[in-house]
Amino acid sequence: MQLPPGSKSIEGSNKVCKLNKSLYGLKQSPRAWFERFTKVILQNGYKQSLADHTLFIKVTSTNKKAILIVYVDDIILTGDDEEEISNLKKLLNREFETKDLGKLRYFLGMEVARSKEGLVINQRKYVLDLLKETGFLGCKPADTPMEANLRFNKEDESLVDREKFQRLVGKLIYLSLTRPDIAFPVNVISQHMTNPTEEHMAAANRILKYLKKTPGHGLMFKKTQDRTVKIFTDSSWAGDLTERRSTSGYCTFVWGNLTTWRSKKQSVVSRSSAEAEFRALALGICEGIWLLKLLKELGTNQEDHFEVLCDNQSAIQIAKNPVQHDRTKHVEIDRHFIADQVNKKTATLSYIPSEGQIADILTKALPKPVFNKFLFKLGLYNVYSPA
Repeated sequence: MQLPPGSKSIEGSNKVCKLNKSLYGLKQSPRAWFERFTKVILQNGYKQSLADHTLFIKVTSTNKKAILIVYVDDIILTGDDEEEISNLKKLLNREFETKDLGKLRYFLGMEVARSKEGLVINQRKYVLDLLKETGFLGCKPADTPMEANLRFNKEDESLVDREKFQRLVGKLIYLSLTRPDIAFPVNVISQHMTNPTEEHMAAANRILKYLKKTPGHGLMFKKTQDRTVKIFTDSSWAGDLTERRSTSGYCTFVWGNLTTWRSKKQSVVSRSSAEAEFRALALGICEGIWLLKLLKELGTNQEDHFEVLCDNQSAIQIAKNPVQHDRTKHVEIDRHFIADQVNKKTATLSYIPSEGQIADILTKALPKPVFNKFLFKLGLYNVYSPA
């Protein structure tokens, strides 16, 4: 807490500041609000999703669906049952003070554009506002978000403003919701929030320079005949040159469209590349199980299995081999988890060459030609590019 501007200092005195009313209400207010909201929705025939508790689904007698998802007090309504959606709007207006903003165009900083080809979600306005706020609106653009083989100096003591750095990284983390191309560099700089140095700030500024070149990039969702779920998993063994921890990365494609992704530093040091890949494999399979559960609740005709593509033959063989080896004892839990899903045929493991491993962009900083190749395969689309 800080004193408001213009107030007299009370340091060295016996006086304190009394806060008559909290700016955002009580701590339990969001919980109480969501409980009341959930109660109203469930009483009207909706079912709450077990995969995502903010998602509510109603299937009518004609097998039509009405879907509602809520984030605090922002709500999206969708589905093919127009009558039920209309009734739901009336219910919300009766029970709560709501405002209908029409067709979805802007939601939590994300812009939604529609065309005959499909749906595009981007954060162009958010990017431009961020560049303006940080003074990078007129900077020289960078081709990639992070310099390849970047290594931070562990003995660097040139500290920068921590509050400013944390605020910038927080905004970049939110931006990565629709920008998988910056997921890895944001993951790297977010590990230095406590004592950021000039090197860390320079790496964050490099991301801003890259965003200056690609402000309109977003995710394209096309209607396809593909009904498969594919998961690309990869890791960079001992990629962190300071602690020698590996980085796991995965990206999922549901019905041919990029849906979820993650770049995460592993919690322990891996003693081999196969072990690092194995941990990434387990992370990707967990995501696949969650996606199947969500698709089943949405009432899709999705098959109850998915394909996992890994570029490490050793990790695949260990997962398929039921024999316990001495050198895999330290990853026994992950090994049994993966083997169990493979035996139940929930997950199918397939080999993919490193040249085609899309998740590689989530585990390391790549040179420009390789980076652009994977960027295209991810399906990032610039709706503002000239025709």
